[in-house]
Amino acid sequence: SVDHKLCGYVTFTDEIRPEAELTMRQLKQHGVKHLMILTGDQITTAQSVAQKVGISDVQADLLPQDKITAIKSLTEARRPAIMVGDGVNDAPSLAMADVGIAMGANGSSAASESADVVILKDDLRRVAKAVEISQDTMRVAKQAVLLGLFICVLLMLIATTGILPALVGAMMQEIIDTVSILWALRARGGQHHRAL
Repeated sequence: SVDHKLCGYVTFTDEIRPEAELTMRQLKQHGVKHLMILTGDQITTAQSVAQKVGISDVQADLLPQDKITAIKSLTEARRPAIMVGDGVNDAPSLAMADVGIAMGANGSSAASESADVVILKDDLRRVAKAVEISQDTMRVAKQAVLLGLFICVLLMLIATTGILPALVGAMMQEIIDTVSILWALRARGGQHHRAL
């Protein structure tokens, strides 16, 4: 003010991460059906952010205990629950979630220590990448188990005919184990598996 007359004002607003909307779309493409915001911010701010990034479920004005209650109240249909956060207030929720992901570049050490995964680069797109990698890893692991079982059952059926001696059967079991392990190693070098 100048001479007690208003001549201007300053407003502060939260900036939405530029990659937030894209990340929410990518998570939905990877099969994440329910996205929600749990925040200590006011409801109007939270709803504004949610609308811009494509999230419909907003819970605002929450204390850390309220966030934990919200995570605990999720039904089995909405699990596994992934919590992403970077502040001290997020640390208990990160520990309570099925998978806690801390944004470690600018986040608190309490959040990083409580989380299961720490993303070192301050980029939300890496959350979607982590989901993609985990899904790909589970797919390859299931394939490896099924491949091993299929070969094992096939060889057992052959062995019942008496064609295979016991020593050959034991060696074949080792080959089955090796094939399953080598197949599972595909998850390690998949096309999407770059460092987070």
